[in-house]
Amino acid sequence: MQSPPIDRADRRLLLELSQRGRAANVDLAQAVHLSASAVARRQRALEEAGVIRGYSADIDPAAFGLNTTVVVQVTLKGQSEADLGEFEQAVAQCDSVLRCFLMSGSDDYLLILLVRDLIDFERVHKTQLSRLPHVARIQSSFALRDVVRRALPADLLRD
Repeated sequence: MQSPPIDRADRRLLLELSQRGRAANVDLAQAVHLSASAVARRQRALEEAGVIRGYSADIDPAAFGLNTTVVVQVTLKGQSEADLGEFEQAVAQCDSVLRCFLMSGSDDYLLILLVRDLIDFERVHKTQLSRLPHVARIQSSFALRDVVRRALPADLLRD
């Protein structure tokens, strides 16, 4: 399905929704200078077009003791379609992996993990990452702090 053209009002609405997903239509309407019915109509159209893919709660991982973000770069032994497919199926089963990106450049994949601490990461490394198929090299880095976190580039949704 083709996305509809996204005009200035849609951009303002999307920005508000990206920051306050549970805001009431009347509050959204006031923020974007439209009527509540216009906001509801636009929001429904954006949902139906797939521009808004869904809604979710932003859960603090620390509430579950997950205090360490790990960025893992993975290089495979080969890049055949079968190797990539087997790796992707296996990594999808790793519960600690939040995101997995197929990359261009020297590494084949970039993984984002959440773990409790270094000891927990060692467990994940031994029981999950080191068992992934076709892996030639794994390089891990630990995030010290979250500096910027957005759903989309900020300027994309601004007027």
